[in-house]
Amino acid sequence: QVQVVESGGGLVQAGGSLKLSCTASGRISSKNHMGWSRQAPGKERDIIGTISNDDKLFYADSVKGRFTITRDNRNQNTVYLHMSSLIPEDTGVYYCAFLGRPITWGQGTQVTVSS
Repeated sequence: QVQVVESGGGLVQAGGSLKLSCTASGRISSKNHMGWSRQAPGKERDIIGTISNDDKLFYADSVKGRFTITRDNRNQNTVYLHMSSLIPEDTGVYYCAFLGRPITWGQGTQVTVSS
């Protein structure tokens, strides 16, 4: 069984920054494909970025240049979502995913960007 836990959400003013953390644990290999998604109010959940097990990065156009995914050097199943230049449209619940087998999502953390 895989567990995924996110943390770091909160309220931030537009233009500000926030860092989310995510750790996957369980019977998994030491380094895995991980990702972040976001569900804005009244909208579907969208993938906003991923980091492969060989550290290739993907970002959705909506966050490219503002958000960065990094991996912890000591626990490589811990990843971070560094968010900067936040805008109100970034408001939503942010979910982290372990993208190995089985795909496992965390419980989500709320990010609210005020104008």
